[in-house]
Amino acid sequence: MGVVVSGVQYEIVIKDGLIFDGTGSPRVRGDVAIADGRVVAMGRIDASGADRVIDATGMHIAPGFVDLHTHYDAQVFWDPYCTLSGWHGITSVAIGNCGFGFAPVAPDMREYAMKSMTRVEAIPYDSMKLGMPWDWVTFPEYLDSLDRTAKAMNILPYVPAGPMLVEVLGLDDAKAGRMPTDDEHARLAAMLHESMEAGGCGWSAQRLPPTGPAAVQRDWDGTPMPTDMMNDETALVFAQVLAERNQGVQQVTLTTDDIKHDLAHLEQIASTSGRPLLHNVVQAFEAKPHIHRRAIEWLERCRERGIPVYGQGVTSDAGFTFTLEDWNLYDDSEQWMEATTGTLDERKYKLADPDRRPGLRNNLPQTATAPIDTVTVLSPRTAGTEQYREMSVAQVAERTGKHPVDAMLDIAVEDDLKTLFFVAPPQGSSDLLKEIVQYPHMLFGVSDGGAHTKFLTAGRYPTETLVDQVRKNEWITYEEAHRRLSALPAHLAGFKDRGVLREGAPADVVVYDPEHLEVGPNEVVEDLPGGEWRRIQKAKGYQAVIVNGQQTIANDEMLDVFSGKLLRHGTG
Repeated sequence: MGVVVSGVQYEIVIKDGLIFDGTGSPRVRGDVAIADGRVVAMGRIDASGADRVIDATGMHIAPGFVDLHTHYDAQVFWDPYCTLSGWHGITSVAIGNCGFGFAPVAPDMREYAMKSMTRVEAIPYDSMKLGMPWDWVTFPEYLDSLDRTAKAMNILPYVPAGPMLVEVLGLDDAKAGRMPTDDEHARLAAMLHESMEAGGCGWSAQRLPPTGPAAVQRDWDGTPMPTDMMNDETALVFAQVLAERNQGVQQVTLTTDDIKHDLAHLEQIASTSGRPLLHNVVQAFEAKPHIHRRAIEWLERCRERGIPVYGQGVTSDAGFTFTLEDWNLYDDSEQWMEATTGTLDERKYKLADPDRRPGLRNNLPQTATAPIDTVTVLSPRTAGTEQYREMSVAQVAERTGKHPVDAMLDIAVEDDLKTLFFVAPPQGSSDLLKEIVQYPHMLFGVSDGGAHTKFLTAGRYPTETLVDQVRKNEWITYEEAHRRLSALPAHLAGFKDRGVLREGAPADVVVYDPEHLEVGPNEVVEDLPGGEWRRIQKAKGYQAVIVNGQQTIANDEMLDVFSGKLLRHGTG
């Protein structure tokens, strides 16, 4: 770090903090100067001519955090801060994950696109219908609309595979898994080329089996998502596009009954493209610790052979707070999926139906959450169910002499499906989460920001990382945490010059109090279009968040400064 001569004009100087540059290099006490949206100096800086000075005494100065797994594709149009992410020091997000998105979407398919995202990512329908301008059809036009939208966050766009499959094959054939013809594959390749030429940064797809224990996310009508039925050959066509362009990243979720096929195919995609493949997700399950350990061993084998496959780990310990009015993560069981689709009245009827109860008891969901008997009755709604407050479903079952499924569903039905339940995350033992966190090449997060708005608050993960995994548990150092929160995801996803603090880099910066940083309480707010509610957790301890050289948050409060950019090709 060099000394800056006096007399230079700076817009912001952050004085006397501990600087973590994001590379993993040791912290250094010093100052950071910002002008024209960039870091222009670091070291000992004369701030006498600065427009504004931020006193960072006792604070940490670090690059803004980068979240590579969000679903803010709709929310960004009504929430410039992309909250929860914006509250927790995140300055850049990737959208278009899992192959889900809103472009290309013809006008007559808009209704389907919104209904689909209502189920698969639990984004309220009315909020999408009222909050999105729908002034596009093609993906390039969607990017233009994003460009026009006020943002307090940088947006990196993946090109979702699902809308392309529907556009080229038609919805029915896409859902049937029909193999595209050579001409259709050529059209898909041309569409991805066009989208990337306009600024897309790669492609994404969720590929889960249409039925069985791994079919955890379904379309609005209970059928598979189009990407779930996508053929291996189509994925390789997309990979070849990235190879021809020598740019872009692939975000892929792949689960079938054949783990050897899955791993070999992911390696083939990465090897064909020569570009990073972000594998979703690596998650610890207390009952099955071999799952994440096997994944880490495979990622390490890929690393040793130079195959660019990288794991995105579930590193938040956030559980799920939910009601059966909205819950959509029991879809790996056909019986539960069928009973939890439809209108509120239809769901209530099906969940109360004695003829369905044997099927629900005998076909419990397995993958997305902890076992049903560990679910807690958090907030009953009627006099008849109040006696079960703060009891686990197992305890209710023991008291009533019922099967756990009947115990839970009888409470929910009596409460008109509005009973608030809580289920802890499946990793259980913190030692299992520690194994994921300590693998040095694992990406943090999988926040699902913008999705599952009524029962998931994993957008808190950067604050949670610094508070729990660094300060409290000392699993990793602050230096390593900032590398994993910023530089590593930025590099792998193709962000240009972001994720690090260095002279000439865009000034995406966080300044936080390491001793008083904390995740706020779980709250319910009604701030979505259409009066819809969501569950949030804010942060405490962020003195400043700066995006492209302008301060967007001061002392945890949003400033209504919209300096975010659409990062076409990772830059902007």
